[in-house]
Amino acid sequence: MSLDSDISLLSQIALFRELSAEQLRLLAFSAIHREIRPDDILFREGDVAESGFIVTNGEIVMTRGEGDKKKVLATCEPGCLIGELALFISTKRPATATAGRLSVVMEINRSLVMRMLNEYPQVALRLRSALADRLTATVYELSEIKQAFDRTER
Repeated sequence: MSLDSDISLLSQIALFRELSAEQLRLLAFSAIHREIRPDDILFREGDVAESGFIVTNGEIVMTRGEGDKKKVLATCEPGCLIGELALFISTKRPATATAGRLSVVMEINRSLVMRMLNEYPQVALRLRSALADRLTATVYELSEIKQAFDRTER
């Protein structure tokens, strides 16, 4: 992909939507593109996570468990951000990511995001606001699920 197409893709991702063209250019320029062949593993459940990945081509299948207990959690297609939490904190991968077909991902390292937050404090405020809004929405959705679950137990 070209730098311009990377910037365009980044601008469509909710987490990065509020960034300026200059900030998106910095992310796109610093990102590493990795090609993953079908059935190759991008990362394994339990690995230390130091970066996030954006699917640019192909598909990445997220699974948990192994063998007969292996469960498909999601299939990530172009434009999907995998490992968002790893962009901000040290964590472990909650699932295994495997290429479903020939795929390309853009890897963004946590150290780059941290540098950006330090150099552009307004970015930190925007991201904080966006993440707070999403967390609030998630808590609301969980509350709705709990209420529905409670109703079915009666």
